Amino acid sequence: MAGTSEQGGQDVNLREKAYRAFTGHLLSETLKPGQFISQRELVDLTGFPLGAIRELIPRLEAEGLIRTIPQRGMQIAQVDLSLIHEAYQFRLFIEREAIALFIASASDGVLAAIRRAHESILDRARHANDPALLPALIDDAQRTDWDFHDQIVDSLKNSIISNNYRVNSVKIRLIRQTLSRLQADIIIPVMNDHMKVLDALDRRDANQAIAALSEHIEHARLRALGF
Repeated sequence: MAGTSEQGGQDVNLREKAYRAFTGHLLSETLKPGQFISQRELVDLTGFPLGAIRELIPRLEAEGLIRTIPQRGMQIAQVDLSLIHEAYQFRLFIEREAIALFIASASDGVLAAIRRAHESILDRARHANDPALLPALIDDAQRTDWDFHDQIVDSLKNSIISNNYRVNSVKIRLIRQTLSRLQADIIIPVMNDHMKVLDALDRRDANQAIAALSEHIEHARLRALGF
């Protein structure tokens, strides 16, 4: 029984690693939205055995990250108006509820650390005179942006919500990469949106925090739509 249990754990771990490899290639743009890909190509790309890839595919289909089209094969999720609408609506519903609880649970120290991270990005963005430094600034700003939202949702301590939010985040990031990836010219507006949320959090004003967060997500949705 112990051997069976150990083998089962190894299988789960392998599938999880294969999943992370797939999403990693998706977010690094090795895989493109709308691209067709075979199981064998996924084996070559991820380095995981065919068995692990076959077991991975139902999860990717259930999460909407790929779809199987008869006679054509597997297609990476396409970025279209439907995906944008659904992904940002899901994000808004989850984060509005999450921040109402985060405002009560986040310590002053946690909020101060988040603010320092944002102030650092803003300071670098305002003094970004060397084009060679922009790629690192963009990456750090993107990470600060994602970490803030993840922290709000993870404060719920609900793995079902967090896991589904992470899947939706992959879709949001696909949308950003295709249509509105965080670039140097919008770092300051995005960080300023976050600072409005942080100001409300510091005041422990739940209504204002929800309003500021909703405005920020709407700005992101409009950028994704090209406005």
